[in-house]
Amino acid sequence: MQKGKASLCLEHPAYIIGMASVAGKKEGEGPIGSGIDVVEQDPMFGADNWEQAESAMQKQAADLALEKGDIHRRDIRYLFAGDLLGQLIATSFGTVDLEIPLFGLYGACSTIGEALSLGAMCIDGNQADKVMAMASSHYATAEKQFRFPLGYGNQRPKCTTWTVTGCGALVLSGQGSEDQVKITGITTGRMVDMGAKDSMNMGAAMAPAAWDTIMQNFKDFGVDENWYDQIITGDLGEVGQKILLDFMKNEGHDLTGKHTDCGLHIYDNQKQDTHSGGSGCGCAAVTLCAWILPEMLKGTWKRVLFVPTGALLSTVSYNEGQSIPGIAHGVILERKKRS
Repeated sequence: MQKGKASLCLEHPAYIIGMASVAGKKEGEGPIGSGIDVVEQDPMFGADNWEQAESAMQKQAADLALEKGDIHRRDIRYLFAGDLLGQLIATSFGTVDLEIPLFGLYGACSTIGEALSLGAMCIDGNQADKVMAMASSHYATAEKQFRFPLGYGNQRPKCTTWTVTGCGALVLSGQGSEDQVKITGITTGRMVDMGAKDSMNMGAAMAPAAWDTIMQNFKDFGVDENWYDQIITGDLGEVGQKILLDFMKNEGHDLTGKHTDCGLHIYDNQKQDTHSGGSGCGCAAVTLCAWILPEMLKGTWKRVLFVPTGALLSTVSYNEGQSIPGIAHGVILERKKRS
């Protein structure tokens, strides 16, 4: 099942049998807002602070994914989940009531790709019958931790992305039908550091990692962009997408019309003033559940390479003047028999 240097072709695909998305008011007003299951008007989600709000959002998304898939939580063997906060406090407090064995993950904004990859590997290796993959972010918690308190009112440069307030949860199973979307392969990303140091320009930090993972996927599976109906990265935004397309073109791959980015779809950059687009763990997770998978179920695409991206900085590393490494995980989504 090993393919090349960093990929796996799953002998037993992982079927997506349940999914749910919960997001905030701004996300609900965006282009894919109608596809989001729950749009919460209260950014506090009824909680006492921002961090508890993100935890509440995770619990709501997990419960809804189970409900929509008609699945009981006791049937979930493992939960793979994460967020952007130190020590994963949104996840640890948000999932305690689920009583599901937890693998807490940190891949920054690529976390949903990491969660889906590990979950699919468990399904393929018969280590679990059903697992859940989940990731979340909250605009206020991320700004508070990585940038400035909201009350500071700092100006944001045009290259910045807007952290999504949202959570996406998906249930994977070894049993499913050809009408359902399944994960048939993965390409695990490696750390890529090209020296970017601007914490306000995440697209520039993550684009090289997206390029590296996509190229590795092509090499490992012996394919090119024409094998996919669409290649969708996580949250590069306008700046990162331009860098990625330039990198790919230099390698002889023209992704024009073949590539899009979750950060460019969750918001209307012109009307909502998000500058470069969306970001955060919730960006790719919500866009996957609210737009990508529904489009595949409608038949718009049959094979998608989903590549969530992450910038692995911390407040400590940034303040010490270190550069910002990036990572991206590739997940092959299909809704047809393997050719």
